Amino acid sequence: MEEGKGEVKHVLLAKFKPEISAEEIENLIKGYSNLVNLIEPMKGFHWGTDVSIENLHQGFTHVFVSTFESTEGIAEYVAHPVHVEFANKFLPALDKVLVVDYKPTSA
Repeated sequence: MEEGKGEVKHVLLAKFKPEISAEEIENLIKGYSNLVNLIEPMKGFHWGTDVSIENLHQGFTHVFVSTFESTEGIAEYVAHPVHVEFANKFLPALDKVLVVDYKPTSA
């Protein structure tokens, strides 16, 4: 398999700033989930909130997982004007953020 080819997951862990209301968070999540309809390389999107009993979340409360067909697709997504516009609204609402891209493998 070529280096950049094959499914890639884009994982974003987020902690919203305390002053961001639940309604604002809901609207941001709706905007994030709509990106899959607007940016062709983005093939899937899932999100959820932390439910771990291990207490190792380091303050992160939300998890967003996007699926792409390749690392090139992620690069196209990151540079896409719709993503840039959304990121300019989303990122200022965050107190903490961590992004990891990985290629799923089987054991």
